[in-house]
Amino acid sequence: MEKPFGVLFAALAMFVTAGALATSSVRVGASSGGVSAAAAAPGRTHPNSSNPPAAQANKAANSEIERGRYLVEEVAKCPECHTPRNERGELRHDAWLAGAPIWIRPVAPISNWADHAPALAGWPSFTEEQGERVLEKGTGPEGEDLRPPMHIYHMKHEDAKAIIAYLKSLPRSSQTY
Repeated sequence: MEKPFGVLFAALAMFVTAGALATSSVRVGASSGGVSAAAAAPGRTHPNSSNPPAAQANKAANSEIERGRYLVEEVAKCPECHTPRNERGELRHDAWLAGAPIWIRPVAPISNWADHAPALAGWPSFTEEQGERVLEKGTGPEGEDLRPPMHIYHMKHEDAKAIIAYLKSLPRSSQTY
């Protein structure tokens, strides 16, 4: 039985993203042909553009947080599902990674398809160990299967730690979306 194109496309996107994470050798702040990560995206604005106070006190922590930001925003594309959208379908920077209704739908019914992506900003819902389990082992916080459309990752430990450090550096939202 052939799978619908949309489901096949989603599966391909997961493999490409997972492969990029597993083989990524890009280091944020490292020079590549004389172009820094910041210079590569001129005019890019970010809702948390100033460094968190804890990151200012420790250059190593700042580097880990910036690596996590890169992985969350540029590789895994977490804001696409975990950030609510405005009436024009644009990501709401005032509610960055604050959780959101899932706006994409499968072309064929999938019984356990999630209808809401949880908040990630401020790391409100998980312990670090649970987050590492999700990111490194590809299972839910308690070892359960992740619900689609959540990607299944098998990241390196240092990448999972960087992602968690970045998410913890963001302010928690007081609103539910």
